[in-house]
Amino acid sequence: MNDPPVTSPSLLFRLRDSGDELAWVEFVEIYTPLIHRLARRAGLQEADLADLVQEVFGSVARAIERYDPDPSKGSFRGWLSRIARNAILDSLEGLRRHPQGAGSTDMVRLLDAQPAPSDEDTEVYEFEYKRRVFTWAAERVRVQVSEMSWKAFWMAGMEGRRAKDVAEALGTTIGTVYHCKSQVMTRLRRLILQVEGKSAWEPGGSE
Repeated sequence: MNDPPVTSPSLLFRLRDSGDELAWVEFVEIYTPLIHRLARRAGLQEADLADLVQEVFGSVARAIERYDPDPSKGSFRGWLSRIARNAILDSLEGLRRHPQGAGSTDMVRLLDAQPAPSDEDTEVYEFEYKRRVFTWAAERVRVQVSEMSWKAFWMAGMEGRRAKDVAEALGTTIGTVYHCKSQVMTRLRRLILQVEGKSAWEPGGSE
């Protein structure tokens, strides 16, 4: 099975092409769970999430051409986080003006008391982002490689088991375990690079 090309353009670059539907599908798949997480932590209800996601992605589509990818000005996910938080604030402001229950009003007061994201919120967002990107990439890589290759990678790379033990468990050689692990890791890195331009994840090694 041939590897995907190394020089695929980043997802961020592809988003600037409004006709690249696949890029937007991938973007929505990766970032929707993150926006949901932020919204739930702010106190929005499940019924409000669909509209919020549409608002956030609409804002991204309108502003993506103006986004400056200069690392010194912050990361793309930081930029997206600010857009999402602004949308959440707008939603909570709407609840303030048209409250649907005491709970909503309480949540608005809570957010007013802490309008800026805390260090904990930022850490949670970063963790959720890395986990989501890995999950998204892993779902795609798993169907591209053999079942044994995936098991060898998971057992050696993710569970940290020794290559010798993995080889015995799978009925193969240590060399094959290392080869399979490397093959899967390479594919994962390529997909992650396409999303953000640098590797966000590195699995544990095993000897």
